[in-house]
Amino acid sequence: MTGANTSIKFSYRDYKSLPESDTKRYELIEGELIVVPSPTTYHQRISGNLEYALREFIQTSNLGYIYDAPCDVVLSEENVLQPDIFFITRERSEIITEENIQGSPDLVIEILSPPFTAERDRTHKRTLYARYGVREYWIVDPDERTVEIMTLREEGFEAVGVYQGEARVESPLLAGLMIDLKRIFQ
Repeated sequence: MTGANTSIKFSYRDYKSLPESDTKRYELIEGELIVVPSPTTYHQRISGNLEYALREFIQTSNLGYIYDAPCDVVLSEENVLQPDIFFITRERSEIITEENIQGSPDLVIEILSPPFTAERDRTHKRTLYARYGVREYWIVDPDERTVEIMTLREEGFEAVGVYQGEARVESPLLAGLMIDLKRIFQ
């Protein structure tokens, strides 16, 4: 078909009209519909370990709310993501609706799934999270067994540290949080 428009953008309305699926998850990035592959069992184990440690700290300190995928984070009509793990402070709980999250979480954690999501998590999502005001972004690399923590500055995300080996992860946003890497990657 000559002259067909191959740059048609999807909207959140289009995204929500997709049929429910037990096997497929989607994200919407700049209007492009992206199929998100199922995570590996190791990815899931890391996610569970990390979420458990965060939930324990956040609930004990009554700081806010922690969620995990699949849960839609609606940044705009053309950007709907499903971060692996994310945190919203009590003070910003108005962005939490029954159906989804309407705005930027305070903390987003993406666990890389090479070769599927690693490049997207390090580039496109990093840019989107910065643009929409996520205050802290973690990239967890299961292969390298590292956690990179970045905080939002005026010019974008700035690396605070890359944790590896026997280190303890510390979050500038969640003062007092310390998680042994061994606990995450077991």
